[in-house]
Amino acid sequence: MRNRAARLYKFKLLALVVVASLVASSPSSAQHLRDRFSDLFIFGPGQDPLFLAGSGDPTNPLSLQAHGLHFIPSSNAENASLIAFISDALGASVANIPIGSTSGGETFRFEGGVPVRTSTSAGPIFAERAQTLGSGRVLAGISRTGFRFATLRGVDMHNIDLKFTHQNVNFPGCDAQFGGDCSLLGVPVLENDVMDFRLSIDLDVRVTSVYLTYGVTDRFDFGLVVPIVQANFTGESDAQIQPFGGTTAAHYFAGTSANPVLTAHRQSLGSAAGLGDVALRLKVNLRDAPNASFAVLVDGRFPTGSEEDLLGSGKFAGRALAIFNSHVGDFSPHVNAGYLHHAGTQQNDAVLGTIGFDDRMNDNVTLAADLVTELQVGDSKLHLPAPVNYESPFRRTVIPTNIPEIRDDIVNGSFGFKVTPARNTTAVLNALFPLNRGGLRANLVYTAAVEYTF
Repeated sequence: MRNRAARLYKFKLLALVVVASLVASSPSSAQHLRDRFSDLFIFGPGQDPLFLAGSGDPTNPLSLQAHGLHFIPSSNAENASLIAFISDALGASVANIPIGSTSGGETFRFEGGVPVRTSTSAGPIFAERAQTLGSGRVLAGISRTGFRFATLRGVDMHNIDLKFTHQNVNFPGCDAQFGGDCSLLGVPVLENDVMDFRLSIDLDVRVTSVYLTYGVTDRFDFGLVVPIVQANFTGESDAQIQPFGGTTAAHYFAGTSANPVLTAHRQSLGSAAGLGDVALRLKVNLRDAPNASFAVLVDGRFPTGSEEDLLGSGKFAGRALAIFNSHVGDFSPHVNAGYLHHAGTQQNDAVLGTIGFDDRMNDNVTLAADLVTELQVGDSKLHLPAPVNYESPFRRTVIPTNIPEIRDDIVNGSFGFKVTPARNTTAVLNALFPLNRGGLRANLVYTAAVEYTF
């Protein structure tokens, strides 16, 4: 009866966390963080991104007003894709925060009602081991993860160069008016004007996760992770229009065509906090032996976080892992291999691979180290615009950004410690650092956690 009552209490504890995650609010400012990013491309209140208020002044003749629209993304798909590329990369990367192991600390199975320990160390940190907690046991923990994005495909986030090009204007009578073939980019000559754009972005993220794993049976664990995300955004942009000859400017931010203002500076900042993408995890142990243990794990991240505030991806993501580990004395090598599926259109699926070890250095300290990889499947769904080729008055090419067109493979190193200051209690300290520069990356991701097993 006592065991049944204890299990009922643990189930109620799990249910309480689930309910709390579903009713958690996501307070943020009236303007979302994605809007704060878009503000860097807006040069006046109530305007569209890249609208030139000077050229589009209502006091100008209609023929001149039209020049204010010629860089707007809705008129130029290449410009729109540049802005969307960075915005989508920000949102997708915040939602892809690492989740710790499902079964840290001691693990047990029961033989004749007597618990038998199945682990030799406190286990890995960002890898999985095959051992499950044991029937009726619970691991409860809280972690704090922090990082600041530093590079996008290797480009410093404070030094992103963009070049916005002019719409290819072609209308009835254009050829006769300008004395050339208006289907060619560069006719009329004002189409050669380019807007140089320098972007500086800071996105600082802090994630507090509450997690529980429950041993349903000796070989089956159920887990839940509820993250609370805090995101702080600061950005600056500097834009300059480069006229392509001529004595009268057609495109300018302010002033007049005779006395144009060709530069603009924008600043934007904001913050948001709230529920991130909740994860559910299931692990089944298929074989548990000292020389070789096997398990499979499936988990899903649900779009409970606000996509507009960069707190979640807005789409479901799920992964499946095959887990192998062994041990020689206190040294336990492990290998995880699997597949990650993203339901959205902005992120690629990935092949997952983790190899590493955990080593019980003494009764209270475990060292854990891993190589963690996420290799992109297929061509990137985050599209950069192709180079822009001008055909008049001479052939030339404009490269739209210094962000390279490369794969967004992710290779990280993980190094940390688990310290057991008291029975059933484990403190976790870990550093995750990039070994390549694919995707949107931080220079360091730190995690500190406290876990309790009962």
